[in-house]
Amino acid sequence: MHARRSLLAMLASATLARPAVAQTDPRLVFTAIPDQDETRLVERFRRVVAYLQGTLEVPVQYAPVKSYAAAVTAFTNNQVQLGWFGGLTSSQARRAVPGAEAIVQGAEDAAFFSYFIANASTGLTRSDDFPAGIAGRTFSFGSRASTSGRVMPEHFIRQHFGRAPDQVFSRVGFSGDHSRTLQVVQSGAFDVGALDFTVFDLESRLGRVDPTKVRVIWQTPRFPNYNWTIRGDVDQRFGAGFKDRVRAALLAIDDPAILEIFPRTRFIPTSNAEYAPMEAAARSVGVLD
Repeated sequence: MHARRSLLAMLASATLARPAVAQTDPRLVFTAIPDQDETRLVERFRRVVAYLQGTLEVPVQYAPVKSYAAAVTAFTNNQVQLGWFGGLTSSQARRAVPGAEAIVQGAEDAAFFSYFIANASTGLTRSDDFPAGIAGRTFSFGSRASTSGRVMPEHFIRQHFGRAPDQVFSRVGFSGDHSRTLQVVQSGAFDVGALDFTVFDLESRLGRVDPTKVRVIWQTPRFPNYNWTIRGDVDQRFGAGFKDRVRAALLAIDDPAILEIFPRTRFIPTSNAEYAPMEAAARSVGVLD
C-alpha cells in the first residue's frame, strides 16, 4: 500500500510538472494583411509555410484574415506570432504588443511608392508632377488601413491641395484591397485610384491590366512600407534565439517562386526606427495616434 501511494504521488508530481510544456503551443502561426484576393494569398503563403517549417524545424501555420484590422488583432491577441504587414498595420501591431519588432522587409520596401491610376475615359495622362487634374473626379483608395493604398496617397493629396480628400473629389471610396482598386478604376466605376505599385505591375504581367482602359498617371515619392513583424515574446515561447532564427530564415529566402509571388527581389533587414517617416504621415492624416 505504501509503495502504491508512493507511485501515485510520483505520477501526480509528474503530471503537475507537465502543463508548462503541454500548454505551450509548438506552432509558429503567421498572418498577412489581405492586400490581394484570398486565393492568391493562400497560394503565396503555402510556399512560405513549407519553407519556414523546413528551416526552423517547428510546425508552421498560415492564418488568413478578412481585414487589415483583423491581422492586427490576431497579432495583438497572440493568435499569431509573426505578420507580413504594411507600414501602418506594422506600427499598429507593434504599439499594441510591447517588444514587437519589424525585423525584415523586401528590398523594394525601403523605398516604396504608390501609383495613381486613371480610367482612360478621363483623358488624364502620365506626369512627373502631382496630377492636379484629378480634382473634382471620383477617387478610390484601397483599404482604410493600407499604407500604399490610403495613408501615403492621402498624405500627398493633402500636401498638394491643402484639403481632405472628400473636399477635393466628388466621391471617395475604399475598395478594400489593391486588386479591387485596379478593377473599379479599370471598369470606370471610379475615375482615379491609388494602389501599391507591385500589385499593379504583377497584374500587368498576368495580363489583367487593359492599357486601353486604365493607365498610370503618377508615381508618388518614396516611403517605407511592408515588413515582417514578430512578437517580442517568441524566445520565451520557442526557446532562446528563436527571433534571430526567424530573421535569418526570412533573409535567406532565395527561391524565385516565393519571391515572385510577394513580389520582391529579396528580403533585407529592417527595424522599427525605419518606419518613423511613414508614422509621421499616418498621424498627419489622422490614422495613428
